[in-house]
Amino acid sequence: MRRFPDLQRILILGLAGPIAALNIWLISQVFRYFEGLITLLVASAILAFLLNYPVQLFQRTRLLRSQAVTIVLFMTVTVLVIAGVTLLPVIVEQTTQLLNRIPNWLEASAKNLQALDLMAKERSLPLDLQGFSQRINDQIQSQLNPLAQQAVGLALGTLNWALSSTFVLVLAFYMLLDGNRLWRGAINHLPKQYGVAIGDSLQNNFHNFFISQILLAVFMMIALLPIFLALQVPFALLFVVLIGISEIIPLVGPALGIGLVLLLLLLQNPWLMVQVAIAATILQQVRDNILAPKLMGDFTGLSPIWIFIALLIGLQIAGFLGIVVAVPIAGTIKGTLDAIHQPSALPLQEKGE
Repeated sequence: MRRFPDLQRILILGLAGPIAALNIWLISQVFRYFEGLITLLVASAILAFLLNYPVQLFQRTRLLRSQAVTIVLFMTVTVLVIAGVTLLPVIVEQTTQLLNRIPNWLEASAKNLQALDLMAKERSLPLDLQGFSQRINDQIQSQLNPLAQQAVGLALGTLNWALSSTFVLVLAFYMLLDGNRLWRGAINHLPKQYGVAIGDSLQNNFHNFFISQILLAVFMMIALLPIFLALQVPFALLFVVLIGISEIIPLVGPALGIGLVLLLLLLQNPWLMVQVAIAATILQQVRDNILAPKLMGDFTGLSPIWIFIALLIGLQIAGFLGIVVAVPIAGTIKGTLDAIHQPSALPLQEKGE
């Protein structure tokens, strides 16, 4: 009699993998079909989620929610316009200059490595730095033309970007006004046990993830900008923004952003690269060992290996957007399952309603 339950368990475990893979494939196909619409909706939802905090602050001053939402939206548009007028042209100009200078940096780097290669051959060292450099240069050069073409396409699509940004702001405005009612309506359609667990876990994970990642990114950008300016790092603002954006990706993002900047500096000035590497390493230690534990804590309860898996799945399904939301969604799934298996925690949430 015991064999049948064991056989049933084996069949369930054996089918779980293929079913999960099939669902992931279906989700990726649906996303690719509705990619533009889903991207705008998710961007609007994330913006509304973040703007809800200042809206709540204004509501504490006895303003109506509609008035608080209007004030916050006006402030947001003002900040975006100021940033677009002051910072965006500088970043675009520095990006164009960087793409134009990379071939010269590659040529200078090749000459330096050629000198080191000759020195190594004179000492009978088994090194082929020149061949290694040539392979790297060829790889980088092969990527420059597509990047240049994408830059031209991005310039031609400025109007489309402006329209999309306007749509995101308008949709975020209506989400701030009616989002709570729509969210509660969606949750109420679920069984009470699952609705409470999903709502609580989703709110906690997205709150902790986005707020902490944004604060950590702002810290790295504010701390690195004066250091880059003092060291006279070329394209300082562009590099700082690149590192700040990479902070959104957990675990691997900071290393990728700083690593790319160090690689570009290595092509131009190896000694400057060493100085930047030392400064970035010190700030990264402060971020990882002092700020990150206090801001983030163990907000997902996921081990690093599951975070990597979540990032890879998010990348496969939805590209960069999938990477941004992969970790909080994975944390939400785990938190929901934990809450369902711990019914004693649910009455507290029900009383809070």
